[in-house]
Amino acid sequence: MFLNKKKVILVISVSLLIFFLIFNQVRSQDLRVVDGDTIHLNGEKIRFTGIDTPELKQTCIKEGVINPCGVIAKEILIKKINDNKVECISNGKDKYKRTLAECFVNGESLSSYLVRSGYGFAYRKYSKKFILDEDYAKANKIGMWSMKFDYPWDYRKYN
Repeated sequence: MFLNKKKVILVISVSLLIFFLIFNQVRSQDLRVVDGDTIHLNGEKIRFTGIDTPELKQTCIKEGVINPCGVIAKEILIKKINDNKVECISNGKDKYKRTLAECFVNGESLSSYLVRSGYGFAYRKYSKKFILDEDYAKANKIGMWSMKFDYPWDYRKYN
C-alpha cells in the first residue's frame, strides 16, 4: 500500500501524540512532602483531611529528651511514600485554597497510617474517620502518645 507524504506525516503525528500521552501517565510524579499532613503533588498543594500532625518546629519530650516530633512526622510520611505513586481523593478546598484530600499509597490511607503511627491525630473538629486509629496508637503508647506533647491545634494557637 502506497502512502502519500501527508498520510505519513499524519500517522507519525498521531503516533507521537499517543506516545507522549502514555509517557506522561507512567512518568514519576512531581511530589514534595511539605510536612506531616501536606504535600505538593504535580503542582497542587494538598492538605490531608480528617487529621492533624505536629508542626515542623514542634517538639515533644520523652524521658527528659526533646524530640523533633514535627520533623519526625514528615520523615515518617516520606518513608511511607518512598518511590510509590500517591493517589488522592479530593474533598474540595480549604480557606487557604489548598485541596483537601485523603491520599493513598498502594491502597493504604496515608492519614490512617500517620495517626496509627502516633504522629497524627484524628481532627475531630472536621472528621470522626480516624478516631479508631488514634485510639489504637494511644492505647499502645505509639509515637507521640509515649511523650509529653501539645496537640498541633494548641501549639499553633500559642506559638
